[in-house]
Amino acid sequence: MGVMNTFMNFLGLQEEEEIVERERVVDSPEENETKSFEQRKNKGNIVSIHSQKNVRVVLNEPRTYEETQEIADHLRARRPVVVNLHRVRSDQAIRIVDFLSGTVYALNGSISKIGSNIFLCTPDSVEIQGSISEARED
Repeated sequence: MGVMNTFMNFLGLQEEEEIVERERVVDSPEENETKSFEQRKNKGNIVSIHSQKNVRVVLNEPRTYEETQEIADHLRARRPVVVNLHRVRSDQAIRIVDFLSGTVYALNGSISKIGSNIFLCTPDSVEIQGSISEARED
């Protein structure tokens, strides 16, 4: 572009001020595109903790299998749930854990036993780290 501008200026078809103005206009969008690309590139996968809303943990103690749907709804809303199965019969507790295991699997979450008949079900946005060993009663 510089050679073309010099040639047109030499012929008198264009003034030198117009050349400078055109070069500034052409250079500016490229710089803005480069800066915005570099800003996006540098951000990466960093997420500000302060921009996320507070996470609420739901405590649930179902008494029947029918209450399991409510627990699944909390998981779908991306809320972790602690489920206490002490108040249900053992056959219903097995059904509830099976249902919640399927729900958690479908949501890419996880389920962990944190005590005797107590489970922690989390969506994929919550990571469970570590484990709790169960003490045997002799």
